[in-house]
Amino acid sequence: MKSIVVDKIASITQALGLQHELRISENIPCEEGVVVVVEVLNNKNTYNTLELTSGRMAKVMKGDIVVGALGHRKALFGYSGHVPEALKPGDVIQMLNIGGVLGVCDSVNPDKGRPFDCRVLGVVLHFPYLGERIGVPARIGYRKLDRTVAVDTQGVPVVALAGTCMEAGKTAAACSMIARMRHRGLNVHAFKATGVSLRRDILAFEDSGARKTMIFTDFGIGTTTAEVGPALTRSMLTEMAVGQPDIIVFELGDGLLGTYGVEAILSADDIRQSLTAVVLSANDPVAAWGGVKLLRERFGIEPAAVTGPSTDNQVGVDIIQQQMSVTAINAITAGAELGDHLIATVGLADKFPVKPT
Repeated sequence: MKSIVVDKIASITQALGLQHELRISENIPCEEGVVVVVEVLNNKNTYNTLELTSGRMAKVMKGDIVVGALGHRKALFGYSGHVPEALKPGDVIQMLNIGGVLGVCDSVNPDKGRPFDCRVLGVVLHFPYLGERIGVPARIGYRKLDRTVAVDTQGVPVVALAGTCMEAGKTAAACSMIARMRHRGLNVHAFKATGVSLRRDILAFEDSGARKTMIFTDFGIGTTTAEVGPALTRSMLTEMAVGQPDIIVFELGDGLLGTYGVEAILSADDIRQSLTAVVLSANDPVAAWGGVKLLRERFGIEPAAVTGPSTDNQVGVDIIQQQMSVTAINAITAGAELGDHLIATVGLADKFPVKPT
């Protein structure tokens, strides 16, 4: 055990409340969520920032001492990587996302360039035993995920946002809806159910007016999978319903055919029955067609609306509405209209009428 002063603490470790002077050990458990300290070995011109526990984005440079957590990632528009089987100080791993997930990179997206290489320095210790100097390896999350939890939304309407892939406009759509709902007087709770650890999206939900937010990382999960996705969603739906908000909005990170557990979540009967409305974000009309077809035929879900880049102008809107018989509304140019449509869809239009201007 030795002391070390670190430069940057990644947001994936937020629950731990770490300070910049830490105790580390050379005995590193190679498991998802274990918190480690690394030294950055190279500079990058793209994808070169780290989300800190404050929510700020900080540029990462060669020589920085950074705290992150072991994890895996399988991203279409990012890096793919895994947790190594063994790890010791001096080994080199990579930074797989800007939230602080660290692992062995298997595949690179050309738009992001090569990832940061990081020399492992040790595992962060925390000291849970009062009055004793016995340190144990630190792990992410406020609490451990209960995989047996049942979903209970207490009758609160739920809107889910699913996408055809990463970067399809889901977060922008969620923020537009949340902002409009708050302007109409609704108390909104919001969370992100799947993806790779990054608090940026739920911070955007808060900035848009959500009073309470959560993310899967709060349960000690750095990257979601089909094995944990349904339990995470049940847990957050149940917790978000506490306090009886007027509506719950949540985003399913990645796409309907991704690796982060969206399919498993939408295939779960109890979760699907708790959803009042599902909005699809799609990059183009063909993606919208495929996404609508998947929702209808594989999951038995009729989408309440299609949004995303596929609706960026009237051409896309007309194609979607005429060929798929689904309402199409752009979240950027017609955010209030999208929010109003969802408020009406879940049956809250009369309770929260549009205020006269």
